[in-house]
Amino acid sequence: MRNHREDSLPTQYSDDFYRAFKDRRREPGPSLDIGKLTIQEAYRIQKQVIERRILDGERPVGYKVGCTSKAIRAQFGLLEPVIGRIMAPHLFSDGARLRLDEFVDCAVEPEFVFRIGTDITQNFLSSREVATAIDYISPGIEIHNYLFRYGTPTSQELIASNAIHAGLVVGSQRVNTRGLDLDLEGFGIYVDGELEASGIGAEIMGGPLISLRWLATKLLDQGEVLRQGDLVIPGSPVRLVSVARPGIVRSTLTHCGSVVADFC
Repeated sequence: MRNHREDSLPTQYSDDFYRAFKDRRREPGPSLDIGKLTIQEAYRIQKQVIERRILDGERPVGYKVGCTSKAIRAQFGLLEPVIGRIMAPHLFSDGARLRLDEFVDCAVEPEFVFRIGTDITQNFLSSREVATAIDYISPGIEIHNYLFRYGTPTSQELIASNAIHAGLVVGSQRVNTRGLDLDLEGFGIYVDGELEASGIGAEIMGGPLISLRWLATKLLDQGEVLRQGDLVIPGSPVRLVSVARPGIVRSTLTHCGSVVADFC
């Protein structure tokens, strides 16, 4: 027999996180204690919120892995990576003009954007298998609602909020992985021409292919799979960079191009 907590607590929280995303709400839900949730409950909340957003007409287009680098873990004070969903229509093209008031405490990161070229229905055995599952790579800018409404950052709030993911700008370049050393790929994020943060791919969980393998394995453990055509952002090697006023944000990768967003 299910107890009252199992029945009511996730629904209370999913209502709160759904409204926080839709209404850009800054206040926490009344009488809710995020720290009492288990990680499994936090993912249940994330799933319930995504299901409600799908009913609103949104569409899942892939996955993100978050909290993968030492820089981000230090910034958040967290230890473990997390999974979130990438959703359309919060998917934008190079040069997109975006309103800052559509986000809550807007912050950005440079990203690899992997397009998956085949369904991944079994665990990867080698780095080569991981790389060959990628159809192509594009440069990206991930946008965040960089607000932890319940105070000190926790894994539970990060997960329940869909890893504070708010949108993704994808560049037009489509680069094959053949011959690329993704661990040595350099990242930079610029605001109005000023370099704000930089790093290399190896800082993403030891390498972006390790992050992709981790994601595929976690999904398989949950009875889900990465599908052909899914987009995956495996994490960023740099801290989140706040965008507090209108300006041009550029994300650059050494061999995979660059992408721009105009925040107004």
